[in-house]
Amino acid sequence: MAKKKKKWSQDVTEKSDAMDLKEGVFKEGSAKKIAQSLKRSAEESDRRKSNPFRSAMSMLTFYINRAGQQLSRNRRNTLEKAKDELRKDFGKEPRKGK
Repeated sequence: MAKKKKKWSQDVTEKSDAMDLKEGVFKEGSAKKIAQSLKRSAEESDRRKSNPFRSAMSMLTFYINRAGQQLSRNRRNTLEKAKDELRKDFGKEPRKGK
């Protein structure tokens, strides 16, 4: 039987030079806890290539996009709220129109 080819996203997740995240960070119950954990990881990381805010937001967006329709509406809403919490934690303006 042929070896199953990895998807590019799996390769990124396993081998990228992205920051290290606390295990289970995206499973946290509240948007605030998710944002705080991402912020802490981004600020402590010496492997990121961008500023801490962009790195943290990129990781959150990557997770949301890769999970796709596997996320329940409630979970997706929590993760979207985590984006707003992340903006607030970094002193950024909230999204317009939400």
